[in-house]
Amino acid sequence: MAWRDSRKNRSRLFLFISSIVLGIASLVAIYSFGFNLRQDIDQQAAELVGADMVISGNKPVSPQIQTLIDSLGDRKSTQRSFVSMVQFTKNQGTRLVEVRALEGAFPYYGSIETTPVSAAATFRKNKQVLADRNLMLQFNAHPGDSLKIGNVTFAIAGILDKAPGQTSLSASVAPVVYMPLVYLQQTGLMQRGSRISYSYYIKYDRQENIEKLTNKIEPRLDKEDLNLQTVASQKEQTSRSFEDLTRFLALVGFVALLLGCIGVASSIHIYVREKLQAIAIMRCLGVKSSEAFLIYLIQIVVIGFIGSVIGAALGTIVQQLLPVAFKDFLPIAITVDISWASIGTGILLGVVISLLFALLPLVSIRNISPLNTLRLSFEEATAKRDPLKWLVYLLILAFILAFTYLQLNNIKQAVAFTGFVLLAFFVLTGVATLIMWLIKKFLPFSWSYLFRQGFANLYRPNNQTIILLVSIGLGTAFISTLFFIQSILLSRINLSSGGNQPNLILFDIQTNQQQQVVNLTKSQHLPVFGMVPIVTIRLEELNGKTGAVYKKDTSLHIPRQVFSREYRVTYRDTLVSSEKITAGNWIGKAGANEVVPISVEEKFADHNHLKIGDKMLFNVQGVNMETKITSFRKVNWNRIQTNFLVLFPKGVLEQAPQYFVFTTHVPSASASAKYQQAIVRQFPNISVIDLALVLKLLDDILGKISFVIRFMAGFSIVTGLIVLVASVLISKYQRIQESVLLRTLGASKRQILIITGLEYFFLGAIAALTGILISVPGSWALAKYSFDTPFSPPLLPVLILFFVVALITVFIGLFNSRGILNKPPLEVLRSEV
Repeated sequence: MAWRDSRKNRSRLFLFISSIVLGIASLVAIYSFGFNLRQDIDQQAAELVGADMVISGNKPVSPQIQTLIDSLGDRKSTQRSFVSMVQFTKNQGTRLVEVRALEGAFPYYGSIETTPVSAAATFRKNKQVLADRNLMLQFNAHPGDSLKIGNVTFAIAGILDKAPGQTSLSASVAPVVYMPLVYLQQTGLMQRGSRISYSYYIKYDRQENIEKLTNKIEPRLDKEDLNLQTVASQKEQTSRSFEDLTRFLALVGFVALLLGCIGVASSIHIYVREKLQAIAIMRCLGVKSSEAFLIYLIQIVVIGFIGSVIGAALGTIVQQLLPVAFKDFLPIAITVDISWASIGTGILLGVVISLLFALLPLVSIRNISPLNTLRLSFEEATAKRDPLKWLVYLLILAFILAFTYLQLNNIKQAVAFTGFVLLAFFVLTGVATLIMWLIKKFLPFSWSYLFRQGFANLYRPNNQTIILLVSIGLGTAFISTLFFIQSILLSRINLSSGGNQPNLILFDIQTNQQQQVVNLTKSQHLPVFGMVPIVTIRLEELNGKTGAVYKKDTSLHIPRQVFSREYRVTYRDTLVSSEKITAGNWIGKAGANEVVPISVEEKFADHNHLKIGDKMLFNVQGVNMETKITSFRKVNWNRIQTNFLVLFPKGVLEQAPQYFVFTTHVPSASASAKYQQAIVRQFPNISVIDLALVLKLLDDILGKISFVIRFMAGFSIVTGLIVLVASVLISKYQRIQESVLLRTLGASKRQILIITGLEYFFLGAIAALTGILISVPGSWALAKYSFDTPFSPPLLPVLILFFVVALITVFIGLFNSRGILNKPPLEVLRSEV
């Protein structure tokens, strides 16, 4: 019976279920991508590390640790990395790069890929370097050219195509140059204040229990603030990083699926209402209510299964595109294998969703009695409340909550997301009910007949107001929220190098070089914005307790990182324009023989559970200094100037070992190149950051991030449009008899078009406006509490979205009416009713 009844309605049933196809496609694609990503991380984790074990830190190791390192492994390599200016001698081009001084046969897993291939081996034995491909292209350099690092000029052995653990994105931000470690001392770059990372790569040729060895030596390394990385820890760390990515993407796919669910529920609701008379006739012929229910349930499940299979097939195709979209962000090569588990999950989800969201309108079939054959078609099948409907509501709510929790792994966020969906549903239903009541109560009789008829359709029997307002409004709310989130993500960094703001930053300036740098800057007619001293310190104790104590006692809630990091601080007696005191009092000058008052950045303090009055014992280059937090500061990190987590007053750090940061403004690229060349020639240890180049890199990065966000948001946006189209298309069947009746009574095509257009425009406009308004508080909460950034909704995309939704609603509504207008009324009744 289900098969026979569906013959006339299969195209409409497929239209109903088409809403979930893209949602299933996006989830299958994302789950398959996650499956391939985990598989490739497992296979390539060793190549990311390049060795069995890596010990690293930002200071030279003690003799005891050096003895420990010497006792480990069968083969070892040493690397020292730092940022520095390099100069191409052919064209005098300069650029800030990451220099990696290497000794040994690293990497032991994978390889350093170069052009020519032999360069990866030859540079280690000669006075040669490998330079990143992007760097070589930027300065039109070729193998055989010369590159100056500090005081030493090297020949370029080859082009660096790929290094272990490096992505194309990180290469564009910080191009890598490899050099032999033996020449590092000659460069003159290892000076006081130089920030150098020390890494020791260890390889075992024999069988070794790395996990057991890690547990044995890690406590000793922790005491020295050294990091230990193994293939297993790299695998876990990388998996955790990209697990967050795949969860976020799956949530975006779930938004598309939720939009599809709305389409399924609204479509099946109207489909069942049209079947009331047929079901009532079947009941007269002896069909049980449960059998009638099962007839249509079978139809929905079968069509849902077919739609899910189509969605899974489409998702498998889309899966091929995801590695392309994310290749710049991934440190590994992603294979594209078919994940049958992901396909099975997608199909199962599709069937469950089709069943769950179709149950709501289907349960009313149980209450249809044979007497419905005698009632008017527009009357409700039953007036009594059905407790089973509340069970279905709870199941739907539980499904949304459970799925969201599985993606976010955070019950608060899952509840907030589910609450947003629920609130949006209630608001839209309330708005629809209120509009129907207002129009019925206050519709002016003085209006023309066409206007009265168009607006009266919003509350008359067979009205579509609640169904269309909820489905179109929720779709618009989701799409609008995606626009807002995209805007938030893409506007977090707001740098400007216009006007006379600093756009060139010099750092690692030694004390005896200050005046010479100022004189050189003035000689090129560039402004001097001041020297900022920087002192490197470490935290030894917090309120009398060491990091080891806090690590053992987790109830103290102090993160380990507060002790393990280096702090680069400055001292001054006034605040700068990017700072504002939010708690306590700022003391600009330290008194004699008292605990040193300091100011801490408020977000850093909040994250590490620091309070006003806490005492912090710092190690300042071997000398312990007792300090006390007397104020918190709010810092605008987006401003182009030096900002600090910890600020000292004047009168305590002047004699400590320090280096200086200097800023200036260059009016053009040619002036910048000339100035940088002069700095590198005279002061090879000084590094220069060109903010114009940084802004260009940021623009490229944000462009790639924007592409990824739009790529994923596209699933939800297109699904929302399909739901909109499906919701309006199926509403055609609600108005056929009335339109035919109007035609029979002599209404012209123009009059019916105006009546229909007014009804759909009002529905589309109110639904779109309500959906957008619903999305504003949710997006504001995300901006404030998740992204911690001001919320400035983009007006143009939202206005475009409003008009697009309203016009699509009107267009499809009028398009639906073409058959009624172009055919005789009797022919329409025979074919449609």
